[in-house]
Amino acid sequence: MGALSERRAARYGFSTAAILLGGLVLASCQSGPAVDLANVDVAQASTENISSLTQVVSANPQDPEAYNVRGSAYGRGGRYQQALKDFDTAISLNPNFYQAYANRALIYRFMGDQNKAMADYNRALQINPSYDAAYIGRGNVYRQAGRTQEAFNDFQKAIQLDTTDARAYHNRGLIYQGQGQHAYAIEDFSTAISLAPDASEPYNGRGLSYLAMKQEDNAFADFNMAIKLDAKNAEAWTNQALIYEQRGEKAKAAKSYREAVRLKPTYQPAKDGLSRTQ
Repeated sequence: MGALSERRAARYGFSTAAILLGGLVLASCQSGPAVDLANVDVAQASTENISSLTQVVSANPQDPEAYNVRGSAYGRGGRYQQALKDFDTAISLNPNFYQAYANRALIYRFMGDQNKAMADYNRALQINPSYDAAYIGRGNVYRQAGRTQEAFNDFQKAIQLDTTDARAYHNRGLIYQGQGQHAYAIEDFSTAISLAPDASEPYNGRGLSYLAMKQEDNAFADFNMAIKLDAKNAEAWTNQALIYEQRGEKAKAAKSYREAVRLKPTYQPAKDGLSRTQ
């Protein structure tokens, strides 16, 4: 039941909010929308694209947006040190560049430095208290640290700002789910699905809450959809197997548990389920 991470947010097609880097290359100026790393598609991190972005940086060495765009591409490609260097440069050129602070914070999160991530999210929100992406990012840092109420407050704030980012609803839904408030969780997961219909994890999350409310058919449909959207989702395979097991279909359950274990060998619920059913 992991949170919908920023990496997977792009991978699973939050296309309504995605900004194509190519367009930013052609209109790389501060008056335009600054790129948000969370909304950059992984495909934009190709060597060819980064090469073209480097040409833009070379032609515009004093343009902070050029560094921010290339840093986002580096970040999506897992080249974190290069990304940090570009965001550092963007911020040095424009100390009020709140998007660059939030993008750098996300890189720090990927690298496991939650303290630096928190400091950058705080700075981004100090500059722009209405920046929804920073509330969502900081909320994830809070949630990881077990500071559930503060996480909830940040996701709530992003939603109050009319965010169209499905992560805010998905992550608030996870908190409701953890508190046993499954009706609220289902509502939030459903909103996340409406905003990002190609994302697997909100279906898996909603399925768990349906299961908790003894709506087995709805849960089963959601787990099946989660698998259809992402065949590598070990949690969804495990949850599908659990319903098969509850229905007495042990052979089907074992097959799904086995797939979950193959995908995630250390996932204990799948290992336990396979032991019960094979």
